[in-house]
Amino acid sequence: MEVTVFEWGVFFAIVLILLFIDLFVLHRKNKHITVKRAVLESMMWISVALLFGIWIYVKGGTDDAVSYYAAYAIEKAMSVDNLFVFILLFSMFAIPDEYQHKALYYGIIGAIVFRAIFVFIGSGLLETIDFMMYIFGIILVLFAFKTILKKDDEGESKIVKWLCKHINMSENLDGTKLFTVQNGVKIATPMLVCVIAIELTDIVFAIDSVPACLAITSDTFIVYTSNIFAVLGLRSLYFALRGCMCSLRYMKYGLGGILLFVGIKMLIADFYHVDVVTSLVVILGMILITVVASVMSNKGCQVDKPA
Repeated sequence: MEVTVFEWGVFFAIVLILLFIDLFVLHRKNKHITVKRAVLESMMWISVALLFGIWIYVKGGTDDAVSYYAAYAIEKAMSVDNLFVFILLFSMFAIPDEYQHKALYYGIIGAIVFRAIFVFIGSGLLETIDFMMYIFGIILVLFAFKTILKKDDEGESKIVKWLCKHINMSENLDGTKLFTVQNGVKIATPMLVCVIAIELTDIVFAIDSVPACLAITSDTFIVYTSNIFAVLGLRSLYFALRGCMCSLRYMKYGLGGILLFVGIKMLIADFYHVDVVTSLVVILGMILITVVASVMSNKGCQVDKPA
């Protein structure tokens, strides 16, 4: 899909406006976010993403629109894995409920930048190196099995230990400040180290989610916009699902299945073409099956109270 510089500018303007409304209108004060409010905000973010898909349909046609929705579905599903990490990190750094939205906000800003780097580099590699599709396919297949077999806290605790060892950090928070002064010395707060940990884990997740989206389409505009709209709604999704994350016990198998599917799709692309409509149906089907199976098998799962 051909996109002008002006249209890129409009997209970034929309993102900036949404971020401004989110931080200075909807969440101007640090306070507990109820599940009801989080669900309503999640619906708002999803609606914005769906409306943008309609614009892509008008601009580029059916295939581009379906590719956008498929990439958005992949990134949204992959982002659920992030939610488990957020719970772990907030617990490790003792970030209270009313400060968690601000921490995630900082994380989103970084994600917007890093996703741009990953998408443009990945798309460029696909266009310039003929066998890059096979490399991405192998990476996705490997990550699929890693996702299925990994432990819930694998990797994150190592990142946290490394950060705590190399960053001079205060023992207590100073509100939502990233730095504080102790004995006349400016040092990092647990909030800053938590935000850095969120950024690093998001980079790790992007290693598999971005190639997965590129398996659907190599169009940088479609991949990047779908990624960003999925990431923008991640905070409200976290607060909406936080209390019942244990009910999604089979989610990692669904995510692993999606990665395996798109990985194989890339590996066999020269021999058999899987159209975007089929890809979207398979991806949504895996998400649906995973969620239904998780809910049906959920027994004795207590809804956690906010920290």
